[in-house]
Amino acid sequence: MSNAGELATVPKMQGTLHVYVAFDWGEEIHLDRVKQFVPASTHELPRRRRTPQSFFYHPAPLHVPLADCGVELTECGRVNATAGVTLFDFAAVSIAFHVPFALPPDGLTRLASSLADSSPWVQYARELLTPLHKQLLPAIQDPLWQNDLSEEYFVFQFDPAALAQMGNAAWLAGIVHLDSDALSEEEMAEALRYRISYSPDDLFIPDWTAAVLVDRDCEETLQAIEFANLQLLEFRHIDNRLDESLAAASRLIQPLTRSRWLYWRFHDKPLRALGELKVEANGLFERTGNVLKLVGDPYLARLYRLIAKRFHLETWEKSIQRKLEVAEGVYQVISDQAIAFRTEFLEITVVVLILIEIILGLVH
Repeated sequence: MSNAGELATVPKMQGTLHVYVAFDWGEEIHLDRVKQFVPASTHELPRRRRTPQSFFYHPAPLHVPLADCGVELTECGRVNATAGVTLFDFAAVSIAFHVPFALPPDGLTRLASSLADSSPWVQYARELLTPLHKQLLPAIQDPLWQNDLSEEYFVFQFDPAALAQMGNAAWLAGIVHLDSDALSEEEMAEALRYRISYSPDDLFIPDWTAAVLVDRDCEETLQAIEFANLQLLEFRHIDNRLDESLAAASRLIQPLTRSRWLYWRFHDKPLRALGELKVEANGLFERTGNVLKLVGDPYLARLYRLIAKRFHLETWEKSIQRKLEVAEGVYQVISDQAIAFRTEFLEITVVVLILIEIILGLVH
């Protein structure tokens, strides 16, 4: 393991910083209409020997290229970056920046530390995407672009020639943690706990906010990372929507439970709202999870599962499923009570009609 003095003598490390920023634009993007407004191409998953034919997007998203742009990077100054946007049918969009760098290891540590505050990248991504968003509004169903909902992820990609310089655990942990301060042994172990390699010449180490990737021609790996980041955003979005909708339904239901008359007259509205919520959340949840299905033991599937662990996607899935079950339970209770009240009302009506007949018979 190298020490800090040895790192200072190491020559500059060259690579590419990949920055992914994901947003949600609404209910759905009609991909078949997007090409009417902007030049876009079908975004296919690249194929390598390690990428099985069974892995593909369904439906395939669209890619919209953006003009090269200048960005400010700590230690690098202003550098030229390539950029592009990927549009998914469930209204999720991901903008990707690809920025070359050539820095010594300590310079890379300072660069990584500066990325801990991702708000400048979010703001810059918003500015770049605003014109595109306005152009595509006719193709977006129920457009809603929230200011406080985004997900960012940083990938430091190096050429395999740099693999020999990856032996410093403290340096690697600082890069993926986006932290230039000294880390404890436990924190370094946690930062580097997940790693995967396909060959002796590649390496992937993901953390919650950033990852180190040593590989070349690895577009399918980068797309898997980008999709996992976007999936995390959508799970957060669905979870928030469920919280808001269940709270709204609760506000509607509570007054009704205090009065049979109110319940009889107004139960339809919360029942309908809960029914729509179930259908919408279930549909979005299924579409988000099934656009790119990476299952089995192939390398890309294992790599995706590694990222999913770092993003705690399984925890988000369980939270969503639990809240959907709550919505289902509330829906069932209201529905059962509505049926019971209708049955009771009909029974009372029948009794009243019988009494009226008896009274009329006695009078006559």
